[in-house]
Amino acid sequence: MNLPRMAWRNVFRNARRSAVTISAMTVALAALLVLSGLIRGLYLGMERDLVELELGDVQVHAPGYRNRPSIYERLEAPDSIIAPLEAAGFRVSSRLRGSGLAAGAKESAGAQLIGLDPARDATVSDIGTKVAEGRWLEVSDARGVVIGRKLAKSLHVGVGDTLLLLSTAADGSMANELYTVRGVLGPVGDGLDRSAVFLVQQTLRELLELPEGVHQLIVRRPPTVPLLDAKAAVVAAAPGQDVNTWKELMPTVAQLLQSTEGSMMLMFLVVYLAVGIVVLNAMLMAVFERIREFGVLKAVGVKPRTVVALVFLEGAAQTAIAVGLGLLLAVPALLYLSTTGIDVGSMSAASLGGATFSQHWVAVLDRQTFTGPIGALAFVVSVAIGYPALKAARLDPLEAIHHR
Repeated sequence: MNLPRMAWRNVFRNARRSAVTISAMTVALAALLVLSGLIRGLYLGMERDLVELELGDVQVHAPGYRNRPSIYERLEAPDSIIAPLEAAGFRVSSRLRGSGLAAGAKESAGAQLIGLDPARDATVSDIGTKVAEGRWLEVSDARGVVIGRKLAKSLHVGVGDTLLLLSTAADGSMANELYTVRGVLGPVGDGLDRSAVFLVQQTLRELLELPEGVHQLIVRRPPTVPLLDAKAAVVAAAPGQDVNTWKELMPTVAQLLQSTEGSMMLMFLVVYLAVGIVVLNAMLMAVFERIREFGVLKAVGVKPRTVVALVFLEGAAQTAIAVGLGLLLAVPALLYLSTTGIDVGSMSAASLGGATFSQHWVAVLDRQTFTGPIGALAFVVSVAIGYPALKAARLDPLEAIHHR
């Protein structure tokens, strides 16, 4: 007996009912495929922005610095760490960090002072591309600074204005200098938006009277190196120092990203529950209409497991058609959303766990975008078909043949 051929013919014995069932699966699948791509794009975009703009893959600090930041807790010989890592294919940049007061003509606010080498830092961070007004730092303009957008707003300063920085130098003296705002950042992250002041590293070193050492190393791993392996390599290059991955630095966001796949699968199952009810009802009706047919099959020696297989193949055929149609509907939309995306500029201030949502929301097309919704659909349909299939298999041949 050719079960696949029989199952395929049975699908179209009641074309209207099959069309309704396939349509329900198609619409649900297409909608969830698009939603899956958008949600993955949202959270993976947050991860990408955290890594590429703020944290890097791995950071190195002196022991105790993260718990109690101090200009005195420094990595005294950063080159001894940077050299072996760069030789292994890692990209590394050092930063000086301090805190102080930033003041405009009328207002003042607390500020994070971040000193970096613009050329080297560009290899580990895209922060320089996020300047919304003016220009990024240049070594040739030692007195130019770039500040966060919310800090600029609170101080009422813009490009070309004078900014006074006050802090405490490493020798205990009062550090104060006037600088010129050469750039204002767009949305990056809540902390940087509110208080960041970026300076050329040598300029901040002179302000804080720091003759040597750095406070932070930002490390980017080669694409083929897993994150934990990258951390192990950094630990080996920086023995005795505090080494953390971005997930350890931002555990709330990391946990949220890790739970995204499970949350989406739960959402798929909830949505597909309605589809499962449609499939269950359709297959039960198909079984009741063919009770005598199943009775004849069992009477001529067809085993119960073969009857179960026949019913499952009918459901599988309808699911396969729905998957094909769903992909035809969803893929063009996903291609558009992955390239053009959605402008969410009005949501630019929204943040989660300190991570700011990107203004340009694009979908992600990868294996998980498709396997989640399709796998959930196959699971729900299989469960829904189970009861009708078992009912057909357990029919008594004699009673079924005489069924009216």
